[in-house]
This record gives sequence, C-alpha cells and structure tokens, in this order.
Amino acid sequence: MGLFFFAYRDFTGDADAMLERQGFGRAHHRVLYFVNLRPGMPVADLLDILKITKQSLARVLRQLIDNGYIEQKTGHSDRRQRLLYATDKGRGFFSTLSATQSSRINAAIASLPPDSRQIVTRFLASMVDPSDHTVLDRLNLTNGI
Repeated sequence: MGLFFFAYRDFTGDADAMLERQGFGRAHHRVLYFVNLRPGMPVADLLDILKITKQSLARVLRQLIDNGYIEQKTGHSDRRQRLLYATDKGRGFFSTLSATQSSRINAAIASLPPDSRQIVTRFLASMVDPSDHTVLDRLNLTNGI
C-alpha cells in the first residue's frame, strides 16, 4: 500500500499544481478527464461515473463553464438532457494536465518487460469495484483485457 500511496502522490502532484494555479482541484480534473474522453456525455452519466452528488458536481461544473473550459448543450432527442463538451480551452488544459501523467505512466511501463502493459491494466481493473466493470468497458479503459 505504501508504494501505491507514493505512486499516486507523484502521479497527481504535477497536475495538482497546475490545477491550483487555475483555482481548481482534483474534482475539476476528473470532470475535464471524462468530458474530454466522451464529448457529449450527459450530466447523469458523469454523476454515475464520479459517484458524487448533484450539488458537488454543480459547483465544479459551474466553475468550469464560467471559466470557459466546458460548455453545456441540451440533448437532441430529450431537451431536459444536459450534454457536456470541452471547449478548445478545456481540451488544451486537459492535454497539458495529461501530458505529465501520461509520460510518467509510459516511462514506468517502458521500464518493464514487453507484456507488462496488459498485466498492469488487468491489475488496475481488478482494483475497481466489479459493479463498475461495465463502465470501464463502455469507456474503453480496459482495451479488451
């Protein structure tokens, strides 16, 4: 567990500093991540993935919208539905946040034997609650393991 703690601390550290300069936190990063991953994601799906209250999401989402990182549109078939899209600014900031994290992951995996990526992916997926495995598949986060 100690290794996991240090890995997580260092994985989030650079992004945390960039987020803080914008007045944001990890919740903002999570929203940016999933909205960039799935443009047009309904707010209801985001609530389900993040497992947070509407009130918590509303505060974070309002800040991201007000600062020009995310835009919200009404659904095509259901006008009550709120769909989320990253703006150019949101995509750019997400790309910057992800760059250091991706390079850290890629460097760690590159230092391992060739078949390790699938083993690491399987390990991380097995740490996720089984009830969320369908969400992982829907978001293509397990790459068919």
